[in-house]
Amino acid sequence: MNDLTIKNILEVTKGELIIGNDKYICRSYSKDTRTIKEEDCYIGIKGEKFDGNLFWEKALENGASTVIVQNVDFNEENLKKWTNKNIIKVENTLEALYEIASFKRSLYGDDFKLVAVTGSVGKTSTKDIIANVLSQKYKTLKTEGNNNNNIGLPFMILNLDDHEAAVIEMGMNHFGEISLLTKIAKPMLAVITNIGTSHIGNLGSRENILKAKLEILEGMKNPILALNNDNDLLNKWNDSNKSVKVITYGIENESEIMAENIRYNEENSEFICNLRGVRFGVKVPVAGVHFVMNALSAIAVGSFFGLTNEEMKEGIETFSLTKKRMDIVDINSNVKVINDAYNASFESMQASLKNLGRYDGYKKVAVLGDMFELGNYSEKLHKDVGIEVVKDQIDVLICSGKNAKFIADEVLSLGMNKEKVYYFEEKEKIINLLEKFDLNSKMVILFKASNGMKFFDLANKYIEKVKTNVK
Repeated sequence: MNDLTIKNILEVTKGELIIGNDKYICRSYSKDTRTIKEEDCYIGIKGEKFDGNLFWEKALENGASTVIVQNVDFNEENLKKWTNKNIIKVENTLEALYEIASFKRSLYGDDFKLVAVTGSVGKTSTKDIIANVLSQKYKTLKTEGNNNNNIGLPFMILNLDDHEAAVIEMGMNHFGEISLLTKIAKPMLAVITNIGTSHIGNLGSRENILKAKLEILEGMKNPILALNNDNDLLNKWNDSNKSVKVITYGIENESEIMAENIRYNEENSEFICNLRGVRFGVKVPVAGVHFVMNALSAIAVGSFFGLTNEEMKEGIETFSLTKKRMDIVDINSNVKVINDAYNASFESMQASLKNLGRYDGYKKVAVLGDMFELGNYSEKLHKDVGIEVVKDQIDVLICSGKNAKFIADEVLSLGMNKEKVYYFEEKEKIINLLEKFDLNSKMVILFKASNGMKFFDLANKYIEKVKTNVK
């Protein structure tokens, strides 16, 4: 155990102990008074629209042992109520969070098996599968939910306890964000899943996205990267790289770890893994080529940390996705709904459509919405999605969203039957259309859009409504 005392926190934050015991040990941390647990240390985070410092007393009332706050004027009357608690005042609670998390991480040493996962798409599913592989041999902490930013990641680091390994996801929208995260987490090994077009509106080019992702090296003492060697920019960077140790994995380009003889099934995939000349069979419980790549990344990490082939196979075959990723629901024996609408970029749209296209014998329906943060690239990339719809021989396209109109326009320009293409300004009308489809014929319906489009909720509404009618 590497627990922090109040004294440790005071030293690293240069904070002031208003009341309390500097020998008290803080073992768990929270920023939300609604979910706070007994004995938590509450850190009041001030955001653009919300100031957690205003709720320090609520945190104590709900069971917190300690609060760390800024810009709070305490008086004798309200302090008398909390003489058995710890109150720390700092100049900036966000900076204090970074310092506390960095100190916590340092207690585990340079040899701690911390894996950082970043990339344009697939971070969460890659993190999930890597963590499940490592957990076959080591007690492993992994990022929960979408805690991959400048607030979520430090809190994940503070969750370290008697763990032997950790898999931490790192997201970003701008330059400098990965730099901050990696300096807190100090990874021993980093995985870059791909360089695509997510956030290209903020960063201006894929080359700049690569540059931002490579900030991950800044927190690594002896950098080791596991890279998707099939990604064009990562492959090109690796060819010119002279200073960083790299483990490559891929399907198309010659790599240290490769998938051969891939068989794509409706709801899973199977392949032969060629691990530096040693071959063994692997079954991935989620369909799609992108999940084969995720499995290869997990083998890259697992083999680096000394897992056997059997341990890695078991970890891959038993992993489950974080909720809201690739949820597949059977409406009845004929109809499936793929709810993959937690987020979207061109690359994830491409992968989802390719997976949908593999459902032979089914009517393939794609319900697509806008992709966000594409800036000047938005029209082109939405049109590119339209090209993928036609390429993957999707039977019916249903779109909603300002920029999704470009998807519909593109498939029509490419000759898709106009009676099979629908566009709605109001996305709620999509459900009305889908309810008219015959549930007695074999059909797969994919929902995909950026999270802000709320297509995830739309899919769930459709599923609930149709299942009720089926009963």
